[in-house]
Amino acid sequence: MQPFFQINKISEGKARAGILTTDHGQIQTPMFMPVGTVASVKTVHQRELKDDIKAQIILGNTYHLLLRPGMDIMTRAGGLHKFMNWELPILTDSGGYQVFSLAASRKMTEEGVKFKSHIDGSVQFISPEKSMEIQRQIGADIFMAFDECTPYPCEYNQAKTSMELTHRWLKRCIDWCAENPEMYGHQQHLFPIVQGSTYADLRKISAEVISESNAVGNAIGGLSVGEPEDEMYRITDIVTDVLPKEKPRYLMGVGTPWNILESIGLGIDMMDCVMPTRNARNAMLFTWNGVMNMKNQKWKDDFSPLDEFGTSYVDREYSKAYVRHLFVSKEYLAKQIASIHNLAFYLDLVRVAREHILAGDFYQWKDSVMPALRQRL
Repeated sequence: MQPFFQINKISEGKARAGILTTDHGQIQTPMFMPVGTVASVKTVHQRELKDDIKAQIILGNTYHLLLRPGMDIMTRAGGLHKFMNWELPILTDSGGYQVFSLAASRKMTEEGVKFKSHIDGSVQFISPEKSMEIQRQIGADIFMAFDECTPYPCEYNQAKTSMELTHRWLKRCIDWCAENPEMYGHQQHLFPIVQGSTYADLRKISAEVISESNAVGNAIGGLSVGEPEDEMYRITDIVTDVLPKEKPRYLMGVGTPWNILESIGLGIDMMDCVMPTRNARNAMLFTWNGVMNMKNQKWKDDFSPLDEFGTSYVDREYSKAYVRHLFVSKEYLAKQIASIHNLAFYLDLVRVAREHILAGDFYQWKDSVMPALRQRL
């Protein structure tokens, strides 16, 4: 039987190349997961995700799918894979981050979190057990333990209290999963989440507790919430020193192309972020040569391909001038083209990073491409 995670090579530092195996297919790591919040990666067809963008796995959102379409529809459809016609792996978050973002309309207790729906104002409740039940019904291949995400900045005592609550909730998640079988005939893997804000001692404690749960993989949450980049890297470095080296490490909600490469260098295997599609809808394109604002006047009569180094069909078939025209004209096609480009670039970024890990020169390569990635064009 194929192991859940197999490391092919560790570069000269912490960077690793591996293969993660689920019942819906294998995923080469390091990996980036496009975010499909409500059973859709915004403006992109599933066929484009698979065939052109080359996404190996996508992410679904527990909170949003609970509210709409709801779990009755989800279970009657046979789970999220069938509902959205996606045959490859899916990961779901626990809903904890979305509840965190609803601070003004939530009430948190030891039992769970009561909050008002952003759609219709109805009162909802998610506990660790409920989060597990929802994610089972969604049918995710990988799903996350219910946690509390602290804001930045965060007082030490608040971070400590929140971390301890996350650990108690983790035990309830594990107990519920042990008593409730997987759904839809495929294996579902639970990842616990390390918390502790930007406090090194708390992060070490949390990483040790998480490691003792003996899950098949582990996640790092509570970063990319407003802290400086250097703080994110510092905490990530600390946590990856503690988490089991033979298991995949998922840094949640990260980030820019340079964040991704730095995180890979710190031993991260899995990442996700809404940035490729969100920024695309605002005319920002990420490329190997830098960040392009497609509304800039400089592209008005530039009839060269959208991105001469791009791997997607949109990079070859459309010019910079045309895509700028679409954005200025507020045509929906602009958002679609830009989203496809950005996602394809992100997937190409981690693919090339993997190649350099396997070749043994990842850090030299990373440092050489970083200045260009950060340029504003």
